[in-house]
Parts: sequence; C-alpha cells; structure tokens
Amino acid sequence: MTDPIAGRAGGPSLRQRRQRAAFWFLAPMLFALLCVAAWPLARTIWFSLTNTTLSNLYGGEWIGFDNYLSMRTLSSGRVVWRGTLVDPAWWNAVWNTVRFSLISVGFETVLGLIVALVLNAEFRGRALVRAAILIPWAIPTIVSAKMWAWMLNDQFGILNDILLRLGLIGEKIAWTASTETAMTAVLIVDIWKTTPFMALLILAGLQMVPRDIYEAARIDGVHPVRVFFRVTLPLIKPALMVAVIFRMLDALRIFDLIYVLTPNSAATKTMSVISRENMIDFDKFAYGAAQSTLLFAIIAVFVSAYIWLGRVDLGGEGSK
Repeated sequence: MTDPIAGRAGGPSLRQRRQRAAFWFLAPMLFALLCVAAWPLARTIWFSLTNTTLSNLYGGEWIGFDNYLSMRTLSSGRVVWRGTLVDPAWWNAVWNTVRFSLISVGFETVLGLIVALVLNAEFRGRALVRAAILIPWAIPTIVSAKMWAWMLNDQFGILNDILLRLGLIGEKIAWTASTETAMTAVLIVDIWKTTPFMALLILAGLQMVPRDIYEAARIDGVHPVRVFFRVTLPLIKPALMVAVIFRMLDALRIFDLIYVLTPNSAATKTMSVISRENMIDFDKFAYGAAQSTLLFAIIAVFVSAYIWLGRVDLGGEGSK
C-alpha cells in the first residue's frame, strides 16, 4: 500500500507538494519585495560607490569607498581623511538615533505593557477603551508632529501655559528650538503616539495566555506580583520580543517626526534626516547614499544582535 505521506512511487511527497505550493503562493510577495526593497537597496549601495549627483543620476563614475573613507595628501605633506566615517555630523546623527531608539522603545515597552495589562482585565466599557487607546497611533505622524508643534510652542503653546499655571516652571520654554529640550520634546511625542502600538501587540500575547493558569494561581493564594513575573511575563515573552523588534526598526529609521517637529536641529538630527539632507538639499547624492547604506547596516547589526542575545524565536520552532 502506498504511503500518502511519501507519495506515489517516484513522485513528490506530500511535504514536497506543500512546499512547492507555498512557494507559488509566496512568489508574488517575493517579487514585490524584490521590486520595492531589494532593487532600491542595491541601487543605493551602487550610488554610494560612485560620484553621482542629484542633477546627473545616471552619469556617476565609480570611485570605490571614497564616500565612506578616503585619504588625501596635501602639497604640504599633511594627510587629510574625508568621508562619512570621519564626519562628526554623521556620528552625531548616529548618537541621536541610538539614544532616541533606546529611550523611546524602553518607555514604550514598559508603558505599553502596563496599558495592555489594564486592557486585558475585565471591566465595563473595555471595548470602548481599547478603541480609544489606539487614537494616538491612528493619527498620521505628520499630523501628530504639527499638532504637538503648536502645543509645544514657546509663545502660545498650551503646555507652557499649563506648567506656568501649576508653578512647575518660571518662564516659557522653547521646547523644540532649544538644544537642551529638543530631544525631550521629540521623545514625548513619539512615546505618546507609539505606546498604543506596543500595547496592542502585547495585548495580543496576553490574550493567548490560558485563563486556567490564573485561576489556579488565585486558588493557591499566589501573590499577583509573583504571578506576573513567574507566569505572565515568561508566557508573553515571545510576543514582547517581537514587538520590541518591530518598534526598534521604526525607531532606528525615524524621519518624519524629527523632520517636521525639530527641523535643522543638531540635537535631534537622525541618520535618516542627515542622509536625506545630503542627498536632496546639498546635492551630495552619492554621499547621502553612503549614509543610507550605513543606516541599513547599523539597523541590521542592531536587530541581529538583539535576536541573538535575546534568543528570539522568529520561526516558532521553540514551541514545538
């Protein structure tokens, strides 16, 4: 008798047929990714190795890694290093991006976890609260940035007015214009907007936790705090780790919020902003392409290190 798993003699097995069917289902998506992601990335890397300008996109000449790092010897014998890797503005943008990402993702994870725990509890009007909590995330980033720009305005912003009335500040603060407070202002807006996203992903993980476990812990008299650290947190760890990955990817390539809320501020300029600035504003297209390529490399290293150190199971094999 022929084994249906093995298939007919000499024919493909059931597993092979499933894999072949899966490939054909995924083929359109893979082709779309090739067109909208892989090809633009390859072109960006190519541009970074040329002297292409915005006014002459197809006339660039190969110059190797000069946009990344190059050495020039002057007539006086002095050696001068040039390129993105020795550009102080670039490293300032790298520091701003890393600082913004770590602080924002950290706060959003903690606050999102708290919100998710509240929304996971049973209370009257829970569905309405779940819908309302997503409003900040649903608002387009550009709209949020302009709205908060008015609220943070040093002359007629509502935030300064409230703090002055409460006596928390003695004079109006230029939140987005001052180098001391610009990053704080950006972080406030980003945390306000993206915490609901983290809460939604964590809430999905909480919904998968069996209620019987909590019932057993309640009957045994286990303290709720201990239940959270010994039961809830380990069970939602996979969802939590994936949520952090998604949010970290967005934070490392942040552009629109910074560009609208604090334009031309060295205190908040990120890698995406400075690469766009060189490519478009300064007509140093190849130089900006090199910075974009380095941005991609930094994101890849960060995410890979996070997955490796956190032992994130993206394939779900650990649950089998």
